[in-house]
Amino acid sequence: MSEPRTVTDPADPRLADYTGLTDVELRRRREPAEGLFIAEGEKVIRRAVDAGYRMRSMLLTPKWLDVMGDVIAAADAPVHVVEPALAEEVTGYHVHRGALASMQRRPLPGAADLLRGSTVRRVAVFEDIVDHANIGAAFRNAAALGVDAVLLTPRCADPFYRRAVKVSMGAVFQVPWTRMESWPADIATLREAGFTVAALCLSDRAITLDALAARQDERLALVFGTEGDGLAARTLAAADEHVRIPMDAGVDSLNVAAASAVAFYATRPGPA
Repeated sequence: MSEPRTVTDPADPRLADYTGLTDVELRRRREPAEGLFIAEGEKVIRRAVDAGYRMRSMLLTPKWLDVMGDVIAAADAPVHVVEPALAEEVTGYHVHRGALASMQRRPLPGAADLLRGSTVRRVAVFEDIVDHANIGAAFRNAAALGVDAVLLTPRCADPFYRRAVKVSMGAVFQVPWTRMESWPADIATLREAGFTVAALCLSDRAITLDALAARQDERLALVFGTEGDGLAARTLAAADEHVRIPMDAGVDSLNVAAASAVAFYATRPGPA
């Protein structure tokens, strides 16, 4: 058990992992380089611990000591106790949930390793989704709707950035994922693993989502692009199928997180 220690100096080096949490560019560079991510709130911290991620430290306001008592008892990491005003000074925002933890990242697997095995039947691929809230929501959808793995293109937002983790409610710890190195060339890796690659888009050759779902492909990779530009032309050219979600009222498309939920549900596999 780690003994909680009160910290009163915002410049204390023990709080370094938590400084400037609202500086997106700083955290985007720093966190992957230092191998850490921030879990915010009781539920998210517990899910990170339950998923086997090692805790580096905790930052708690006093009222959360009892709530997090069992986590503290099991932690082999320092527990820093600060007043709410100091927490805000360090992090750059009002930490209304009162509980933060710095967690250690794990090395990402290769895409081919992630796709290996008969239990991986549904995969989501996100191309250049830079909004952290959308990434977090998409991971939550994937966890809830039977997606076995998530692949991200090089430019995608970090799923372990604090906002993405928070929006996902910790689902980013449940779904295996990795970041591809060469996209769309990596479509070959999906195809070699036996996946049909279906690009969600608006195109003249697109079949409906209902038609795709009716086929019950044994292994299916659903590819989603950015809201503004959609999928890149090279991605569309390399995909096996173009797929659209039929819509009414003159609406041509959905937010990527909403579209992923619809597509995941419609194409969930039958019994193995």
